[in-house]
Amino acid sequence: MENKIVEFKDVSLFLDEQIILEDINFTMKEKEFLTIIGPNGGGKSTILKIILGLIKPDKGSVRVFGNTSTTSVGKFIGYLPQHINSDLKFPVNVFDVVLIGRYNGLFKRYSEEDKQKAIDALKITGMENFKDRQIGKLSGGQMQRVFLARALVRDPKLLLLDEPTASADPEMQQSFYELVKVLNEKMAIVIVTHDVSAVLQYGKSVACVNRKLYYHGEKEGAIEKLQEAYKCPIELIAHGVPHRMLKDHDK
Repeated sequence: MENKIVEFKDVSLFLDEQIILEDINFTMKEKEFLTIIGPNGGGKSTILKIILGLIKPDKGSVRVFGNTSTTSVGKFIGYLPQHINSDLKFPVNVFDVVLIGRYNGLFKRYSEEDKQKAIDALKITGMENFKDRQIGKLSGGQMQRVFLARALVRDPKLLLLDEPTASADPEMQQSFYELVKVLNEKMAIVIVTHDVSAVLQYGKSVACVNRKLYYHGEKEGAIEKLQEAYKCPIELIAHGVPHRMLKDHDK
């Protein structure tokens, strides 16, 4: 029997009296591959941050690996944010960027196991040959693979990816998704994306979020249900138009 690794129950979040998320309910199981789509500002990335424990909901409960706090389970989660806050001129090489993912306390020396894990992660992402290169000299797609390696270096059971191919060209996007598909054999994946083709081709299940959760289930048959909910084509759902139509739909 597959175990639940993420569980949202009646989760709501407010900011300055604005509703960010409202009554969100869903569960994820081991080795699930969930793609989350919806308009900009609809709350997709916020869901990832709640799973990580970076944001606490105002209402409802969240369990990750059976715990209500991520303090004890954070080591089981890998995260690749949409925007990497890093000084790309800083003289640090690719290997060291990945090795930082093994950091586990002040003044702790990195062990040989830590260093080998960093090499292994770079091999998985196809970036081993770049391990000595300064991070700022990589292309956008290469950089995403390096930060993916850093997310993988602790052997997570759940990998969260927020718009991971936004800065990659089409060829790099495809190879990135192919890599993630392989990773899904060992871990659960959540991808926030606007790429509908990725939803249809790679994900096992899909969720559509625009403040509320409009759909969560298998990708087969999801398109028709989403278009019915939003009253517009799926291409518009993924690129931010429906939030202008939501008020009319709710009447």
